[in-house]
Order: sequence, then structure tokens, then C-alpha cells
Amino acid sequence: MVSLDLVGIPEEFCQHLQKSISIAIPKITPSKIILNAIHTHNAPDTKISTNRDWQRGTQGNDARAVYRELVKIKVLEAVEKAWNSRQPAGISNVLEFARIGHCRRAVYTNGTAEMYGRVDRDDFMGMEGGEDSGVDLLFFFDKEGLPTGVIVNVACPSQVMEATYKISSDFMGALREKSKQEFGDNFITLPQISSAGCQAPRDLSRNYKGEPDFWHEDGVEILSDRLLDAVKKGYKKAAESIVYDAEIRHSTKSLELPRRRVSYLDYLKSVKEINRLKTIRGTEDAFKDFLEEIHKNELIPGRPGPYDSKLHHFVRIKNEEAVIERYEIQNEQPNFTMELHVVRIGDVVFSTNPFETYLIYGQQIKAKSPAHQTFVIQLANGIGMYVPSERAEKLGGYGGMIINGSVGFNGGNKMVDETICAINRVYK
Repeated sequence: MVSLDLVGIPEEFCQHLQKSISIAIPKITPSKIILNAIHTHNAPDTKISTNRDWQRGTQGNDARAVYRELVKIKVLEAVEKAWNSRQPAGISNVLEFARIGHCRRAVYTNGTAEMYGRVDRDDFMGMEGGEDSGVDLLFFFDKEGLPTGVIVNVACPSQVMEATYKISSDFMGALREKSKQEFGDNFITLPQISSAGCQAPRDLSRNYKGEPDFWHEDGVEILSDRLLDAVKKGYKKAAESIVYDAEIRHSTKSLELPRRRVSYLDYLKSVKEINRLKTIRGTEDAFKDFLEEIHKNELIPGRPGPYDSKLHHFVRIKNEEAVIERYEIQNEQPNFTMELHVVRIGDVVFSTNPFETYLIYGQQIKAKSPAHQTFVIQLANGIGMYVPSERAEKLGGYGGMIINGSVGFNGGNKMVDETICAINRVYK
């Protein structure tokens, strides 16, 4: 398991890293490697550029290639160090709690939802979904019973700093450093993000009253402190029940999930709407206006993010284009392929998916799993974008639209069922 301080890991890059690791250490096969992202929005981009991008010869594409190589070097160093320093170890799993993530989609009486929507509107009805304060912990110990590391799994992306222009691994990076101060320089913290596609590290229902807005660095300190407190409390319990003979099983499977489809009527509606929008203002002019509006919003003193409007003319054009594109390809590409990993370590089970899955899917997996504790890892071994809930699809808004992902709630339900079947197989 390797955790990366990235917004996501593109499938092509993930496969490249897996192959590079197996070449460096032939005893590790690519199918045994799980790479997950903490979803920080403040790291360089690792997308593989398209041929068209490369033909443009932009500086940004060159920078991405340089950064991918740096990431590969760092990953290989980490894996080789871990592999070469293997020794007998014990484990102990604990569930603790910390107030970290909250639903970020506001619902209104007109039957719509908006990500980070205003909650002081007269028509505000409440937040779309719930939240999960659970912190799943798996501690590791040496043969003398001294702590060597911990896996920390929370249902909230590490993205307090998402609207800033600073390189940051956010609260998960701060937690790593604070854990070293608490347990020693050699203590390893491996962060994982559970299903949290609808979650963010700020309580919108309180409308930024009574606590920091969690868009700036003071929020990083507060949330990392809350997690550190959970780790410290969990350690006291974990140290009392260390297991040194835990059974390990690892299962992988390629899943074909149904692609979210567009109806013919919705297709016709989008064709009509995009023609209307482009008559008012073309894509290029709308994009320039979109960028200007972002920069103006950034300069407003004390304004929290996000600074881009998901209702802007340019965004509306792109949303309609996505509907048309999906309709045109959905019969030729009816499915989305994902790589499912299920790992059992003692009484603990890990399951992976490449998406930003809504909270409800993680809740279903954890509730139906026979394991004593279930760690769901999203954004693992690829970027599949959002898998919204059925309610989110109906309400629309960012995170619930066609443009935001290839898989809808039908695919999400199948993913849950297949994951539970895989967990049952390794947990017999």
C-alpha cells in the first residue's frame, strides 16, 4: 500500500508506477500494489497529456512529465525502503472518532442541490447527505511491542487548502508530521480516504460561524490536531491487544460497471440548450469571462472559496457538451472498468475503488461487511471521478451531473454488491 499526496492517480500513471515497482523488486507483482491519493487539491498535476497537448508544446505539459518522474522516484524509494526493512510485526485495529468531514451539497425547495451552496437562502432545505466521524485505525508494532506506524482512514478528502495557491498535503500531511513528534521520527502514518465524494472539511450548515471557515491554514492545524487526538486515544487501546499471527489474504478483480446513460430526450434538450447558450456568448469568450470572475472573487477580502461559479455561462456550456458526448458514446462504451482490491489482515478488511464515491456507498460496504473493521479506500489505482447517490443524480449540481463521472448510482450499487462478495470470499 502506497499513499500519495495527489488529487488523484491517473490509471495510466498508476500502471506505470506498478510496473516500475515490480521491475525494481521482481518479487512484488503489479497486481499486489495499491496506490491511493489523499485528494489534496494543492499538488502538481500528474495527468498523461494527450497528443494534442503535446503538439501544442506548452510548458505545463513539460512540468507534468518532470513531476511524474519525481513522484516515481519517491515512490520507488519508499517501497524499496519498506521492502528491505521488513521484519516480524504485530497489528491492532481500533475505531476512534473525530469531527472532520461534512456534506458539502446544499438542497433547496426547487428540487436542486449545489456544492458549497449558500445556506442562508430562504429556500434552503438542509444538507443532501450525512457525515461519518469515524476514524479507522490499524496500528503496527515491532516484536518488542513498540509502535512503528498506523493506517489512518477517514471519510473526508484532505482539502482544506483547495482554494489557495500553495503546495500542501493539507491536514493529512500535518498529521504525519505531528505523529512523528508524538511517536518518533521512524513512525509511519499511511493516510487513506474513505468514500467521501460528497464530503468536505467544513460544516456549511453553521455558515462559518463559531469556528474557522476551514479554507485556510488554521483549519489544517485544527483538523490535524483532532486526528492526532484520535490516534493517541486509539494507540492506548491498540497497545493492549496486539496480534502477531494475523492471517493475510489479497483478492483482485476487474469489474465492469454500467456507464451512466443519457436519454434521447435529455440529449435533444442539451442540443437545444447549447445552441442557445452559444448564441448568447461563445465558448472562448465565456471562458475568458469565467477566468476574470475567478480572479475578481479571489481578491475579495475574507471571502472563503470556492472562487469559481458552477453556474457560470462557460460551465453551463461544458455541462451540456458532456451530455451530448455521453449520448454519442454510451452504446459503443456501455461499461466502465475498475480494478477492485480486497485485502484481509487479521480481523480487518480493506476494499478499494478508483472513484470519489459518495458517502452512502462506503456506509453500505462497512455495514454489510462481516469483518470486525472495514477500511474503504477511494481514489485507489485510478481516477474514476464521482459516483453520486440516486438522490444526487435527481437534484443535479456539481458532483451529481453527467460531466462529473462515468458511473451513476446503478453502477455504485453493483460496486457495493461485488465488493461485499469479494470480502465474504477472503473472510471465510
